[in-house]
Amino acid sequence: MIRKAQGFALIDMIFVTGVIGLLMTIAAPRLIMAKQSAGAASAISTMRTIGSSQLSYALTCASGFYAPNLTTLGTPPPGSHEPFISPGLGAANTVVKSAYTIQMTASPYPGAPPSCNGVGAGNTGQAFVAGADPTEVSNTRFFAINANNVIYEHNASLYAVMPETGAPPIGQILR
Repeated sequence: MIRKAQGFALIDMIFVTGVIGLLMTIAAPRLIMAKQSAGAASAISTMRTIGSSQLSYALTCASGFYAPNLTTLGTPPPGSHEPFISPGLGAANTVVKSAYTIQMTASPYPGAPPSCNGVGAGNTGQAFVAGADPTEVSNTRFFAINANNVIYEHNASLYAVMPETGAPPIGQILR
């Protein structure tokens, strides 16, 4: 009587494991790059959102002055249930989104009037700066925007050196 082998031999399992490992070493770097590209696209979109939200806030709520932080943009004006930015961005003054740390500030201007959503007199700014710094060390794309509403990119943090108006000393315009 002849027996038929059923199942897999150990050598078959080792071969399949080796092939899967080889495919993973090829695919893993591409997967990481794709994740970083998606995070960068989200950060750029967030910078655009902050820029347009600041403009809306200045024109409709703060007599031409800008919100001092993200939580102010996340506070809806009286008579509305909609804030100037999404609740996720307006939840705190520093937000981590898509592997980027998002933050925004505006230097208080003493002559600024109170805003419609509860910011006191002298607390809004004549300009602002917002930045998106990656949380992963291997990601070297940093973004920032200011009152000029132009997004800049660099391979080091722009947030600390970005002026509230005008071009930063480092980086280039994102096209």
